[in-house]
Amino acid sequence: MDCPRNIIDLTHTLAEEYIKKYQYPWQALAGLKDYILSCGERLGADFLRIAPFVWAHKSAEIAATAHIGNAVIIGAETQIRHCAFIRGGAIIGNNCVVGNSTEIKNSVLCDGVQAPHFNYVGDSVLGYKAHLGAGAVTSNVKSDKSPITAHIYGSTLNTGLKKFGALVGNYVEIGCNCVLNPGTVIGENSRVYPLSSVRGEVPPNSVYKSADEIVLLK
Repeated sequence: MDCPRNIIDLTHTLAEEYIKKYQYPWQALAGLKDYILSCGERLGADFLRIAPFVWAHKSAEIAATAHIGNAVIIGAETQIRHCAFIRGGAIIGNNCVVGNSTEIKNSVLCDGVQAPHFNYVGDSVLGYKAHLGAGAVTSNVKSDKSPITAHIYGSTLNTGLKKFGALVGNYVEIGCNCVLNPGTVIGENSRVYPLSSVRGEVPPNSVYKSADEIVLLK
């Protein structure tokens, strides 16, 4: 089934066919590592196997100080910078930036995503050209460890997942030191003010200033 209302442009990820099997992108997270392992050998001659279960496009730039765990695919022209920490189970698209002290775990970063400074992206899907300001993180586990609820286009859904960070739409800008609480959904073309603690749903084409002040863009 299609991704709801194009919040994520799946033409900009190697995981397109895999995620399309699900109604909601977060449903693909549970089997993401197995999917990566199954398709890694079929990526073609432009991808190099740089570790037993890691494939990187030959044009990717990977710092010697970066740590890359198992089941990872890194796309063309992507920069994995000094001291990046990719724990595993990650598809990182083309022209992405994963920067200093940024940690990625069990997530899909579509093409053009930037997580350049001190970010944590766990159990999340980030859309085309989404950008995380310095220190912005996705919180992926509730304090009571209960299953996570997501709100999307007016519906409340029990994801059935105990680990799910955020679904961040295409062209979203997240301000510095924001926390996206478990199950956050941010619609495409939206912006989130710095220092925000975001919970629930941010509509597409809007500016999140606080939970009580979300302004629709004209």
